[in-house]
Amino acid sequence: MKILVVDDEPLAQQRLKLLISDLEAVTSVETASNGLQAIEVCQTSKPDVVLMDIRMPAMDGLEAADHISHMEDAPAIIFTTAYDEYALAAFNVNAIDYLLKPVRRNKLEEAILKASCLNQAQLSAIKLKGEPGRTHISTNFSGNIKLIPLKDVIYFQADQKYITVKHIKGETIIEDTLKELQVEFAETFIRVHRNALVSKSFVSGLYRDGEGHSFVTLKDLGDKLEISRRHLSEVKKLLKSL
Repeated sequence: MKILVVDDEPLAQQRLKLLISDLEAVTSVETASNGLQAIEVCQTSKPDVVLMDIRMPAMDGLEAADHISHMEDAPAIIFTTAYDEYALAAFNVNAIDYLLKPVRRNKLEEAILKASCLNQAQLSAIKLKGEPGRTHISTNFSGNIKLIPLKDVIYFQADQKYITVKHIKGETIIEDTLKELQVEFAETFIRVHRNALVSKSFVSGLYRDGEGHSFVTLKDLGDKLEISRRHLSEVKKLLKSL
């Protein structure tokens, strides 16, 4: 097996690497220091198993696992964590493999040998209280994961069963639902229509055409999106607060 160890603490990273190197089933071990690096290594080296810390800078382990699970031939993921028993109950209920730090050699070997791939339902169910939401949107592009920083997203627009993500460098398609995105990003995006969510940071004003239809205008863009009557008061409230 090819193993990837992801941990932002050098000592913890090296300790795991040493433990794994002694296992007969392991052929190689690579390391990464955060979720962004983990995604990059997964795409270039195609590990069989990822040992993933949860709390890390740049991108945490839960978000990285979410993006990695969209890859073709996604690796199995085992979380390594120092969480307390209350938080770990979420992992137990959803049958997700984890190792409690400090990791023991026998537990490590057992976990690696039985490791299996995660699915989206499992990952969604273990969003732990107090953990931040995603910092990036991911899409599968020619077999690889393309990441778009959430701060660069201008709006999400539904078109039948797909969602178009308009961002500062272009646009792409994702398979999330608008309802899921609205719940996840309620603090940073506003619903302007049944088919559109707009980043609050890109909203610049309100425009009304000769027929009485209202539109939201966007900073640095010629785009304007229609506002439904249902959401007009909420948009006006946002503009007053800006």
